[in-house]
Amino acid sequence: MARLKSLPLFHRLAGQPVVVLGEGGMAEPKRRLVERAGGEMIAELQDGIDRGARLAFIAHDNAAMCEADAIRARCAGLLVNVVDRPELCDFTTPSILERDPVIVAIGTSGASAGLAKQLRLRLEQLLPADLGDLAARLNAARDAIKARWPRMADRRQALDAALTTGGPLDPLSEGAAGRIGDWLEQVGAKPLTGRVEIVLASLDPEDLTLRQARLLGSADAVLHDPAIPAAILDRARADAARFENPYAGREPDGLVVVVRQGTGSANITVS
Repeated sequence: MARLKSLPLFHRLAGQPVVVLGEGGMAEPKRRLVERAGGEMIAELQDGIDRGARLAFIAHDNAAMCEADAIRARCAGLLVNVVDRPELCDFTTPSILERDPVIVAIGTSGASAGLAKQLRLRLEQLLPADLGDLAARLNAARDAIKARWPRMADRRQALDAALTTGGPLDPLSEGAAGRIGDWLEQVGAKPLTGRVEIVLASLDPEDLTLRQARLLGSADAVLHDPAIPAAILDRARADAARFENPYAGREPDGLVVVVRQGTGSANITVS
């Protein structure tokens, strides 16, 4: 299985002490970032250690000072980010695109901040300004959505269908937030459940058809041949159950996608 070089997490900093060391152009962006997240900035490492800080940004102009403070902070249990020194970092800071409460964080594990920035700028042009409103209204409608689809698997499938490309709540279309009420009132199609079998034309994830990729992304459970590589299985949701064939147990509720290795052209069978 391919390993992630970094695990992306969203850390809530509001009201929490965060150490930021250094002066000048390298330290100032980190101070702004901590302030933006509502953190309490601590300028002295020992003060931060004493107050239970968990993160430290180190941005001294002197490389030796950076190394020394990184060791001291790490030994005290803090996670460390040393500006422009990825080999000394426990974590890196991504390029951030915000449509509150939606946050898109783009990272390269420290390989190229410039690349992350350019990707963010491209995405800025794609994501509508009211995307955050869609997220907020979906959150406010949670009880109504649960009442409409009591089973979790059905809710997941209904949301997938609504939020997909061209769906009534397509997040890349303007005004999707204003269509939530109409979407809930419509009877609509029954959420996709049952068993769908995918026969792959190859074991290269780049050869997945668009429909195959969407089915994997919507699956509640994946049953797969032993030869199917992790690169393909990872296209499924992270919380989808996985079982290797032959599987004799009870199949989960919802959409079960069976992935088999084929010898010819790709096909999909619904049962």
